[in-house]
Amino acid sequence: MKSITSGNWDAASTWSCNCVPTKNDNVIIKTGHSVKTTNGYLCRNLEVEKGGSVEILGTFLAEASAPISPNLYLGQPTKPNDTTDLLMVKPQFVLSYNNTKRHANWVSWELSTSWLGTSDRQNDFRPDSTLKQGWYRVVTSDYTNSGFDRGHLCPSADRTKSEEDNSATFLMTNIAPQAPVLNREPWAYLEEYCRNVVKTGYRAVIIAGMDGSGGAGTNGSMQRINGKINVPSKLYKIVVFYPEQGSITTSSTVIAANFPNTNEANQDVSWLKYVTTIKDIESSVTGVDFLSSLPMPLQTVLKNKKFDVANAGFDVEATVRTYNGKPLLVGPRGGCYYINSNGNKTYVDRSFCGN
Repeated sequence: MKSITSGNWDAASTWSCNCVPTKNDNVIIKTGHSVKTTNGYLCRNLEVEKGGSVEILGTFLAEASAPISPNLYLGQPTKPNDTTDLLMVKPQFVLSYNNTKRHANWVSWELSTSWLGTSDRQNDFRPDSTLKQGWYRVVTSDYTNSGFDRGHLCPSADRTKSEEDNSATFLMTNIAPQAPVLNREPWAYLEEYCRNVVKTGYRAVIIAGMDGSGGAGTNGSMQRINGKINVPSKLYKIVVFYPEQGSITTSSTVIAANFPNTNEANQDVSWLKYVTTIKDIESSVTGVDFLSSLPMPLQTVLKNKKFDVANAGFDVEATVRTYNGKPLLVGPRGGCYYINSNGNKTYVDRSFCGN
């Protein structure tokens, strides 16, 4: 739908449909029109034409503004600048790129069943040609023999609706140096849990990011790969779930986890061990403000929530770690078990599954 005059977002007379846009609509602010709103998540996509403007929650957007994307439902955690925080908006995710560190500061994306399908993993790691001219474009061979995985931030398995969507996750701007044990076990198990929850009637908005310098992979500790790519000391993930036909409220389930980027710290360890709060991650990562698009009272509640898998309200098993070579799971009511050779559950002490 399009604006037909200047006015308030919530006034039907502002719009070509004579109705108020919903979060599923694509909206265009036409040239010469100024629209004001105090709401947060306005629509699915927003385009502001040259000479048009929209004021959202006190933030003024004019022509050439980055489109408001469902992948940025939680807002931008950082303020863009020229070299260390370049905002890159893609159909599949939104990221903040750091040309000094040569990896993203964070990547934000929406996860819902509309993004999930049957497309195969494309595995086409490649430089991102949309980086600024003159900036170094990381290539897949930069990681070869480094001892670190080419770790996805927005996972390949979160974008399987089409080959194009899956391929986008292999852009090197969506990749960071991850200790192999972290990437293949706790980090991967948390990714899988999010997808399994979404398949039961939920949406999620996810932010994955990193901080610091100095991790430890297969070849030991390292600050930078070949003097080019910063190796983060921590990688974090923030997830907010809400009903597929609903919105984010104080009842929404939140997962915040902050992982050390080393093999040793993640060997035979449950991802639940690293669960914390959004507030704690904000305190440890310089210059971030999460959930900035949400009303302040709602932000306060969500930032102080700490995830409890047994009381999350989801009828979903969570794979949390490996145990004697088998995936160890936590059931919806908190039981800790693995599936034995007979296909039955063998329960173990809850401490093996983490907190």
